[in-house]
Amino acid sequence: MNIYMTSGTPEFMESLKEKYAAESLIAMHGHGNSLLLHETVGKTVFQTPRRYEVISSSGTLQDNGYFVFNNIPVTDEGRPVFEHRFTELTGAIESELGFIAFRLLRPLDSDTYIVLTEWSDSTHYTRWENSSSFDKAHSSNHADTGVDTSLHIFSSAPYVTTYTTKNKI
Repeated sequence: MNIYMTSGTPEFMESLKEKYAAESLIAMHGHGNSLLLHETVGKTVFQTPRRYEVISSSGTLQDNGYFVFNNIPVTDEGRPVFEHRFTELTGAIESELGFIAFRLLRPLDSDTYIVLTEWSDSTHYTRWENSSSFDKAHSSNHADTGVDTSLHIFSSAPYVTTYTTKNKI
């Protein structure tokens, strides 16, 4: 399974979504940025997309939610450690109220992984972000998962982007 993304104006993203209605496309809109996401096992309809391989997933992405993209630049040497850590922790979020879907995306053309979560609305994400289960899942002590946290696996600082679908704006 792969995910492809392209960016543009809200109007253009919505028009592409309508043009390719037979595809699994989700138009998302954030602060000054809109994108179209295509999850498929086949080829994408985009001409020059950002390309990712789905290496861990839970739930089904829906076209009516609040999306959080945790963008994490990882060094080549750090990829196995990073992937191990996040594939081991995927179950920590599934029972949270308002959780819809999770994707761990391995970049095919860059160094920035995306930890994508979808929530029914921003309130549920904020509640989870301020919970003890969030703290446990993101604690720096991962000795029990076999992760050596003394390694410098990140190539630059991570950043978060959020999006909603047109129905949630």
